[in-house]
Amino acid sequence: MSFTVTIRAGPARFASRLPELTKTSFRSAAPIRAFHQSARPSNFFTSRTTVASTLLKSTPKNAFAQSSRTYMQQSAVPAADSGSTMRRLLTGGAIFGGTLIAINAVFNRETREDGGMPPFERSYLNSTFLHTGLGIGIIGLTARQMIQSGFVYRLMVTNPWVVAIGGLALSFGTMIGTRAVDPDNYVPKYALWTAFNATQAAFIAPLLAFAPGALIARAGLYTVAMMGSISFVGATAKQEKYMYIGGPLLAGAAIVAVSGLAPLVIPATAARTLAFTENIWLYGGLAVFGGFTLYDVQKILYHSRLAEQGIIKKDPVNESISLELDFLNIFIRMVQILMMQQNRRK
Repeated sequence: MSFTVTIRAGPARFASRLPELTKTSFRSAAPIRAFHQSARPSNFFTSRTTVASTLLKSTPKNAFAQSSRTYMQQSAVPAADSGSTMRRLLTGGAIFGGTLIAINAVFNRETREDGGMPPFERSYLNSTFLHTGLGIGIIGLTARQMIQSGFVYRLMVTNPWVVAIGGLALSFGTMIGTRAVDPDNYVPKYALWTAFNATQAAFIAPLLAFAPGALIARAGLYTVAMMGSISFVGATAKQEKYMYIGGPLLAGAAIVAVSGLAPLVIPATAARTLAFTENIWLYGGLAVFGGFTLYDVQKILYHSRLAEQGIIKKDPVNESISLELDFLNIFIRMVQILMMQQNRRK
């Protein structure tokens, strides 16, 4: 009887304990699942890529950005700039010295036989070069002010013929007025001379507005080297040795001027002809105005001798106008040549 009860009570007891058994089974499975979650893989057979991926995941995203930014900040830029500046200065000095020696050897085989340059010639030449430097400085500062104020851009949007004809009229008018005023009348003479320099600044300002500063500095350095070497030859050469080249230089200047106006007449399809006229304008102009520098220096010395004799008055302002025009024409061509070379490299 009891056996039968026991058998019948077994399934009932099992059924009554089934929820408890289910809870204990889930409780015992939880540590197993936790064990699998907390288990760490062995590092012995772990590949390097797994370690690298783990490091990449644990590394912040901006870590590499910070390190690269720090590296860029530690780059030695000033040292490179100072080295390039020193290299350019040495190159300019070498060009100046080589040009001076070459021109002196070719054009100055017959030096002065009167014991060198007298003090009055040296004083007059130094005064003329002083006024030339002041004029170039006025032109540069005025051109820079025109660019910063936007006056150049207003000139460029107007009618080019009006600007060209009006600029030439003002340039010739102020130049003739400066030469006509007596050197003892300081105020109007220097006023007209300053106005002449301002007109020259208006001519070169559009070119300077689009040229890089480093290129302008190089062109100025080359111009100073060329004019300095030629002036040295003219100052130490025999008296009135190069005074005869004034006529041929005027003819060469006329040819250069006509070649500059060639694009207005020659069609754009004649590419070879335009390239030939451009070479005449650039390199022929350098030769012509280099010759004008030689001629003007000898003319200054000749005028100093006449002023010493009392035939004419000393007028370094008038003498400086010729040297300023020589400088500007050489400088403009230097800038154009350097810009062409820079465009070819690109």
